[in-house]
Amino acid sequence: MEVTVTICDVGPRDGLQNEPDVLAPSLRAELVNRIAAAGLPRIEAASFVRAEAVPQMAGAEKVVAGVVRRPGTTYSGLALNERGYDRLVATGLDRVNFTLAATDTFNRRNGSQSLADARAAAARVVERSELPVTLTISCAFGCPFEGRVDPGAVAELVVGFATRVEVVLADTIGVATPTHVRSLVERTGARGVHLHNTRNTGYANALAALEGGASLLDASCGGLGGCPYAPRATGNIATEDLVYLLEGENLRTGVDLDALIGVSEWLEGVLGRRLEGYVYRAGPFPSRTTPDEASSTISSSA
Repeated sequence: MEVTVTICDVGPRDGLQNEPDVLAPSLRAELVNRIAAAGLPRIEAASFVRAEAVPQMAGAEKVVAGVVRRPGTTYSGLALNERGYDRLVATGLDRVNFTLAATDTFNRRNGSQSLADARAAAARVVERSELPVTLTISCAFGCPFEGRVDPGAVAELVVGFATRVEVVLADTIGVATPTHVRSLVERTGARGVHLHNTRNTGYANALAALEGGASLLDASCGGLGGCPYAPRATGNIATEDLVYLLEGENLRTGVDLDALIGVSEWLEGVLGRRLEGYVYRAGPFPSRTTPDEASSTISSSA
């Protein structure tokens, strides 16, 4: 049976929110457009949070205004509360990604509200929304402040929403391992996972999630990412690395890997540093150049 996996590139939002530099909205819109041109079926384009809380995400409306909509691509935005939801809807984006954490402490640090309040806000947004809603449960596998998270508590959170939204389980601080991921996806029936590669388990966890029944995977171009409110939280799994892995396992993604590598090469120049991903540096296989051609290029530049 042929299996198709949907990849959502969260680089323009989760990827850039932890960068020290604040990119102009026009440049962030260009990133969205470049990712879309590579054939990504879904892109998280912006975050509708307070600019003073996350300066890197300021000007979300301007980002969306600069996006050239590509047929076949769904554009979503992140909201943590109803005010953010209202701003998102006004931009004309296609989908809402509403996020709450599985623990009380992280909700208070990330969204200035208790778990109970965040859950109630999510319920109100789901009730109001005429757009499709993805509910991302952050810290589903571990919390930087409360430690390991009870799978039963996550499952209980999901129960109230599962029939009305698309649920994504987030390994916000990159502590999960494959058995844990597969088990929680199976238990909750979550459609997707949002994985960080902090402890180098992200790609194994992606395959485990698919084994558990997931079909939606978040990733970030170049492996950018992290959370300003999660100490030592590093990047997401890299979109191009994930595409290479999945296509090698005969799972269809519909993504142009060469074009996606080009996005990360461009982004490396924009940020002025090497990115965390590997495939954009190593290239696809078979390589676009032969070993002889590569050696010749190196020799001539020496």
